[in-house]
Amino acid sequence: MKKFNHVGNTLIELQTENIDGRRFYKTPNGSYQSITTLLSNLSKAGIQAWRARVGEAEANRISTKASRQGTRVHSICESYIKNEDGFLDGKMPNEVEMFQSINPLLDRIDNVHVTEGALYSDELKLAGRTDLIAEFDGQTAIIDYKTSRRIKTWEQCHSYFMQGSFYAHAYEERTGIAINNIVIIMAVENEEPLLFRETKDRWLNPLRSVIYKYS
Repeated sequence: MKKFNHVGNTLIELQTENIDGRRFYKTPNGSYQSITTLLSNLSKAGIQAWRARVGEAEANRISTKASRQGTRVHSICESYIKNEDGFLDGKMPNEVEMFQSINPLLDRIDNVHVTEGALYSDELKLAGRTDLIAEFDGQTAIIDYKTSRRIKTWEQCHSYFMQGSFYAHAYEERTGIAINNIVIIMAVENEEPLLFRETKDRWLNPLRSVIYKYS
């Protein structure tokens, strides 16, 4: 098992609250909408059409299973990056298999700055929690773990890239440290993993357009 070097960077913790069914983070300068809540607007029409097609009961079953699996695989990744012993103890075989599929990609990470760090932007009036800020292939990056039931195309991942651009922008606001690289590591059920590499510069303006449309 690889041992990751942690260089450390302290971010303040943020509490969340629900306002009109939307998640907000309480920041020192006010309540800011969650980045994931904002970006969920981009997929609402498609999700509603899918739910109508498969039926509410089946849609709820699939969504619950996917959510739980994603949370558990994410937890394994977090424990692994934190160098915790026994991080696979008691885990379900399918979750272990998904983790093992992306393990070689995770091993390209080192010099960890932040794990599960809360971030907010006073300029964008958004907040969220990044999975990881660390070096990937020797370059500092915003890194997110994702899981999927099927292979996703680059076109289907635009919201992930905008999410990453937000984290990079907010991290620079909070620390003065500029990050341009965005890395998405995706475990796909019964398939080879996916790796997407993008930049903040490419996706910050599309994010601003979404903010303008839905805020």
